[in-house]
Amino acid sequence: MSRRFSPPPSEASVPETPFDEEVVEIPIDGNLDLHLFQPREVKELITEYLWACRQKGLLDVRIIHGKGTGALRKTVHSVLPRLSSVDSFRSADERDGGWGATWVRLKPLPPEAGNSDPPQEP
Repeated sequence: MSRRFSPPPSEASVPETPFDEEVVEIPIDGNLDLHLFQPREVKELITEYLWACRQKGLLDVRIIHGKGTGALRKTVHSVLPRLSSVDSFRSADERDGGWGATWVRLKPLPPEAGNSDPPQEP
């Protein structure tokens, strides 16, 4: 299964994919549900998703890994400390998924990284 982050509306054309691959669009909204993905995809997916969130200025991100055996949670918690963009992380409160989800706080992009402010509404 491959993944594709949702493009901005102006880039809505979707390239064709091979018949044997299922494409999953992932909205960059600060919530990543790992239930749609194979465990082998998780490390790269988390890294790419957090990068995309940070580019959009979304600094508080919830990763939903489920409760299950805890193996996926361990994988998520092993990846996060290695990412320089991660400021901190913690298990979610019960209302946000409990130990089936993890909240991640990302460091803001430095001003010299070309991160411009979003346009102001008129």
